Amino acid sequence: MLIRVFYNKSCKICNIEISHYQKYCNKKILWENIVDNEEARRITKKTYEQLIRRIHVIKNGKIYEGVNAFMQIWKILPKYHFLYKLLKVKPIFLIFHVIYEILAYFLFMKNKHLLKK
Repeated sequence: MLIRVFYNKSCKICNIEISHYQKYCNKKILWENIVDNEEARRITKKTYEQLIRRIHVIKNGKIYEGVNAFMQIWKILPKYHFLYKLLKVKPIFLIFHVIYEILAYFLFMKNKHLLKK
């Protein structure tokens, strides 16, 4: 089962993390940079701002954002499957979700200049 990951390659932190996952990737993940990518907006039905704000994954026609998107990635990467299992625990998921949203907000603010294109 193929999943599509939509991420902001121009964000240094995002790119470093995704590049790391790509080293452990099997053929089940298609990585797509959202910067200047009209097709990503069409496929996800998300605005450019929404795509820059959070990571997105499409799996079986369903769109996952933020922590839920990472869970879909970690679910199929053997080295990170333990994170998927850990985040299935509701209190841990909620804590991670809050941390992700805070970090994502600051990364978004740092990359907001991309919206002025």
